[in-house]
Amino acid sequence: MTNRAAWMTSLMMVVGTLASVPATAADAAATAVAATTPRRIIVSIADRRLVVVENNEVLAAFTVAVGAAASPSPVGTFTVINRVTNPTYYKPGTVIRPGPSNPLGTRWIGLSQKGYGIHGTDAPSSIGYAKSHGCIRLRNADVERLFEQVRAGDRVELHAERAPEIAQFFANVQ
Repeated sequence: MTNRAAWMTSLMMVVGTLASVPATAADAAATAVAATTPRRIIVSIADRRLVVVENNEVLAAFTVAVGAAASPSPVGTFTVINRVTNPTYYKPGTVIRPGPSNPLGTRWIGLSQKGYGIHGTDAPSSIGYAKSHGCIRLRNADVERLFEQVRAGDRVELHAERAPEIAQFFANVQ
């Protein structure tokens, strides 16, 4: 439990720092567009899959890492609050600048659930498993693709199980 508490404290410092990053004009404009074009990011934690859905059409699908049993991913509906290119990772006594050893990878997509986001990784072998500290991880190339498709204000749904209402989006996804 101590390790989880330390990790969450560290992550909250990262998120607190990232939340203070001013939104760009592009994010502000994208938020306005998001209000008129419903876009959803749906994560099936059980399947370790993420889909981007617009107008009930799957635009993209990715395999992800989700929270480990000791540090599960939150379940619920959230929104994208910020997007950061080449984030810096902070934890007490450690700062990891952008680069190949950064645990956040090349992109951070912050969620309205404090301390959680969708991000890249320096451990691509974790993708497809319950290995994270609660965040949703993607391979760096995948998170870079996702980053271009999401906007501040987009809805993010994290589902513990593949419920019937979301099954349609995962039925034909490889």
